[in-house]
Parts: sequence; structure tokens; C-alpha cells
Amino acid sequence: MCGIIGYIGKRKATEVIMNGLKRVEYRGYDSAGISIIENGKLVTIKKSGRLNELNKLIDHNKYSSNIGFGHTRWATHGEPNDINAHPHLDNSGKVSIIHNGIIENYSALKSLLTKQGYHFKTETDTEVLAVYIGSIYEKNKNIAEAVRLALADVTGTFGLLVIAEDEPDKIIGARRGSPLVIGIGKNEFILASDQTAIVDYTKHVIYPDDNEMVILTKDSYVIKNLDNININKEITTIEFELNQLEKGGFPHFMLKEIFEQGKTIENATRGRIILATGDVRLGGLTEVADRLRTAKRIILTACGTSWHSALIGKYMIETLARIPVDVEYASEFRYRDPVIYPEDFVVAISQSGETADTLEAIREAKRKGCTTLGIVNVVGSSIARATDAGVYLHAGPEIGVASTKAFTSQVTVLLLFALYIGRMRSVSQTEGIRIIKEIQEIPKKIEKILQQADKIKEIAKRYSKSRNFLYLGRGYNYPIALEGALKLKEISYVHAEGYPAAEMKHGPLALIDDEMPVVFLATKDEVFDKLRSNLEEVKARGGKIIAIATENNEGNELIKNKVEHMIYIPETLPIVMPILSIIPLQLLAYYIADELGRDIDNPRHLAKSVTVE
Repeated sequence: MCGIIGYIGKRKATEVIMNGLKRVEYRGYDSAGISIIENGKLVTIKKSGRLNELNKLIDHNKYSSNIGFGHTRWATHGEPNDINAHPHLDNSGKVSIIHNGIIENYSALKSLLTKQGYHFKTETDTEVLAVYIGSIYEKNKNIAEAVRLALADVTGTFGLLVIAEDEPDKIIGARRGSPLVIGIGKNEFILASDQTAIVDYTKHVIYPDDNEMVILTKDSYVIKNLDNININKEITTIEFELNQLEKGGFPHFMLKEIFEQGKTIENATRGRIILATGDVRLGGLTEVADRLRTAKRIILTACGTSWHSALIGKYMIETLARIPVDVEYASEFRYRDPVIYPEDFVVAISQSGETADTLEAIREAKRKGCTTLGIVNVVGSSIARATDAGVYLHAGPEIGVASTKAFTSQVTVLLLFALYIGRMRSVSQTEGIRIIKEIQEIPKKIEKILQQADKIKEIAKRYSKSRNFLYLGRGYNYPIALEGALKLKEISYVHAEGYPAAEMKHGPLALIDDEMPVVFLATKDEVFDKLRSNLEEVKARGGKIIAIATENNEGNELIKNKVEHMIYIPETLPIVMPILSIIPLQLLAYYIADELGRDIDNPRHLAKSVTVE
């Protein structure tokens, strides 16, 4: 979850590091720090708070070093303050490390080192690792070997960078369970937790695998595993462009990403739909197509927003492919000894492709012998490489911590996936063509919804002081109610709950009063009449109703006098509707958070990519 960048080359290290940290600030925000080797001496500067607090302490004119690294922290062990900020040093003050992950056996290592006379200034697991590496380095004076030997004794996860004052021409990196990417430039190299920190300088990258380490100098790189065996890795190319990392005139990345969704849906479907035959082409699934044709069960596993897209995917796959689908929280899946059969498919859904729980769920599935698939956004990510096959979203980098465009891209790809299997099994060509026609219309219909942004902004102003919200939907819109509530919680810190509308009578109805805004997903589908009854129940108890309704639905006449606000979205097939119905809820959450003055792109206590358990 922390942001990491290291640099060695010809440029001024402090400038490259701080620029890279700004790119990955959404991965951590509690504190930040850097270490460089300046005129043969290790210099470390760190500060609690946001990155600009650190930047105030760095005099870029003072330093000319060409080697160093930096870190933005999301606290796991030890409170967020100056002393617990990374980098951490060994007892000699000559070895510096930054670390993303959790060292599970740090207490045992700390006890061992304390008995040997070593001391500690912090409560962090990272300092224990720094001191342990330093204790080995004292004996063999080879920093790469000291890192390798230390990591052989470590239990837990790490994305790790190390430099030593006595070896000022070298950076060591290693990973297990936390992402690390190597940027390959001309006489320069960058190590980072995220491609976004690299793309300013090079688009050529290498993705180390777990239990691998890299040794960088200005002129060369060596990759080896922890058994000290050299490894050759393929150099790949970053797909996205630098301008995708800029706000483009929007006040926040989240708003920009909401408005990009017409384009990202086009990217998710480009080259994958065949209107003439009603078919879907997913090249990443070619090798498993025959097994999908006869699959008996699919398990979708994910966390957070991706779990909501998985729930929608369940409805889609069962409707079109007639295959039973289970949806599992990845954080629970691996620990409850799940029943998995070799003929099952386990599908991991993750924007970053680095979500720790989801990655471990896939590893558990592979241990049980079934086929694994990945639906991820980041090319070359850990889940993409760990699964047997998969589909990329092609949504481009998503910077806002609260996912928007990745969510709708996930739902779109899950719809393609469902139709892909369905056409192999039971869906007719006529039905396939009908669905694809609606998919092609999505970008245009999203643009129509976005034209109502000012109206939604006014609604947000009216309810921005409300302390609780309830979101209700049925069928495909039930997961959208969950996702709409999550968006509001994430960025505005307003309590919100999503519920199946029919479950109101089983408890939540007790919450309704004249101060409770209730968002109803009242779109045109086969359960509209049932949902209208639920709406009447809320109205009778004084709830303030905001309805998301479908244009040209004759049923709207029956509810428009019962609600305070109607937000209309274009008509489409029920199976496609979730991609449209979430858009106004994203805008509502955004404008409420903006009205409250929240830090929308970096909400408190949250980070973009959850790479630790």
C-alpha cells in the first residue's frame, strides 16, 4: 500500500524521487521520506504528514546525488509520526531501507537482535529488518548478499529497497507479495511500487516475481532469486501515456475518471465484440475456452468495489451462461478451507492486480488444482501473472482512491465474459446481437448522464449535512446500491448502507425518519413494480427519496409524486443497466464530499492498492 521509488543514474536523485513519490502518493499518505548518498555519506530526511511537508525540508539545490530512494507510508506497525516514517536505518546509520509489506516474524527477530546488543528507536517492523540486514552486513560487507541472507529468514511480505553508504553505486530491491517494477532507461534505472512512478522517464519495464531480487548500478542490472541463481526476465512496455496521469483541468482525479467512463468502456470493448454474429472475442481466454464451455461452477473472488462488480457478474453469468456462480470475499476465501473442485474456475477481479487477499485466494485455488482467471487493469501485475488466463480492462491508470472507471470497466468485461460463455452454451445469435448493440450504445448514454452533473451537484448540496444515507435496489441494481453507499462512505465519511429493497421490512425500516435520505434505484426492469411498493413503505415513514429512474418508463408516473428528486438515465437492457445506474451515484458521492471539503482523491485511512493483509 505504500509508495516506493528508487533511482540510480545521471539525473539529480532528489528531483526524480520526489516526482515519483508525487505520482504514487495515493498509495500512502501518513508520512514520507528519502535517503540519498551525497558525497559518500548517507543522508536521510523524513516527515509525517503529506508529501508537501517533506518537500519543504528538501533543498534540491543543496544535493547533487544520483542515487537514492523515497517512500510514502500507509501505517501498519507504529503510529504515523516522524520517527516511524521510512526510510529506516540500521544501528551503524550506514544502511537505509524502505519497505512495503508486513514482516510477520519481526518480534522474534527483534528479540534475537536485542539479545545481541542491537537497539531500536521505533515500533516498526521495517526498522527490525533494517537492523537485521545491517547485522549481517557488518560481517560480510556485501550489501546484496546481506539482503539475500536476511530475507531468507523473513516470514511475511515485502517490496524492499536498500542502499549502503559504503557501496554508493548500488541499489538492491526485492519482493515477496508486494509489487516492484524495474524501469529500464539509458544509463539509468528506476525501482518502484507502481508503473506511474516510472513512466516520466521510461516505458520499458521488468516485473520481478516473488522471492526475486535486483541489483542495480548506473550501467547494469542483475536479477536473481533468493537462492542466488541469476534469472533472465523479459522487458515489456508500459501501455498508458503520461498525460493520463494528469488531472486535465478537473479539480480532482476522481471527477476526471468519472467523466472518462465513456472512453474507458470503449477501450474495454474495442476489438472484442462482433455485432454481425453476436459473439465476443476474448483472446486471453483462448487456451481455456473448451474448459469454459463445459464448466460446472465459477467462483468470483475480489475485495471492496471489485466484490460489488463480482456480484453483478454472478447475475450476468448465471443469466447468460446458466452456470452456478459463487462470489467470495478474497479476504475470507483463503482462510476457510473452501470447497474447490479441479473442474471449477476461480476468477480474481482486481483493479491493481496486486490486492494481497485476492492474490492469495488465487494461490489457494491453484493449490487445489482448479483453473484460475484474472480480470485486472494493470498489465504485468501479480494477479495477471499468477493466473492461468485472463482479460485486461484497459481502463488506463486510476489515480483516485475511490474506484470509478475501473468498476464500470470490470462490469463491462464481466458482461463480455458472460456473453462469451453464453454464446458457447445457450445464448442465441439474435440475443447476442441484441446485447452487443446495447453495449455499443453505453458510451453515448454515459455522456447523456454526465450532462446532468450540475443537477446532481444541487441535490448533493441539499443533503450534504445528512449523517446517514440508505441505498436500495433489486436485481442487478442491488450491488449498485452497495457500491453507491461505499462511494459515499469512502470519500465523504458519511455513514451509508446499501440494501436489497425487499429486505427493508427485516430491520432497516426502523432507521427511516424525515432526516434520512434514501436513494432508490428505480430503473425499468421486471422488478420495478415490487420496488415501487418498497418506495411507498419508505415514503410512508417520512424518508427523503432520491430516485434513479429510466427515461420513457411509464411507471415513473406512479412514483414521481412520491419522491423529492428524480435523476433520469437512458433506457437499456436490465443486464446492461448497472453500468449506467452507478454513474449518478458516483457523482452524488463526489459532490457531497466536495461540499464537505474532503480530500477526495486521498480519503483518510485508505490507500489505492491494498497490498498487505
